Amino acid sequence: MTDLTAEMTLAGGLGQLCGLIALAFCIAGFANKNDDRLMVLLISANVAFALMFAFFESWTASALTVLVIVRITLARKYQGNWQIMAVMLAVNLVVAWVTWKSRTDIFPLTAAVLGTVGMFMLRGIALRIVLGLAALSWMLNNIVIGSVGGTLAEAMVLVTNIITIIRLYRLQKKYPDLKTDAIVRTQSD
Repeated sequence: MTDLTAEMTLAGGLGQLCGLIALAFCIAGFANKNDDRLMVLLISANVAFALMFAFFESWTASALTVLVIVRITLARKYQGNWQIMAVMLAVNLVVAWVTWKSRTDIFPLTAAVLGTVGMFMLRGIALRIVLGLAALSWMLNNIVIGSVGGTLAEAMVLVTNIITIIRLYRLQKKYPDLKTDAIVRTQSD
């Protein structure tokens, strides 16, 4: 462990710190029952993630994470609006093209595209499957850049999504006439 910290640059250390701060915001957000506080905490986590990626010089991930903040706000207000989703997807592609450094930038781009489509167009189990795949893409990016906090945060998001998918599936099986997307919307409204 001392070898790891001895070889770490200031930027690398600050990146790790931001990743751990993002992890703390994610834990606080997912533990919170108030949706408005959840959104504030998730936005705060994404600010920390954007800084983390910048410290690790993962510019595509940093820029796309800033767009995640915009997407969270727009998707909540304009859920189902394919025109706004298409604009967000186009902006994601342009930003990725401008900031692209290596083939591993495919991970944040994949996560951004999946997250955008999921948040604008899906609900219930389908939304959580797509957001789980996005979390997996972010986690792979965090592994590649070496972020401990970022990897743990995305692993937590992935596990949380899997647990919620199982809970929604069981609920659907137990009550086949019940629309689980309505339950999810009611619980989050």
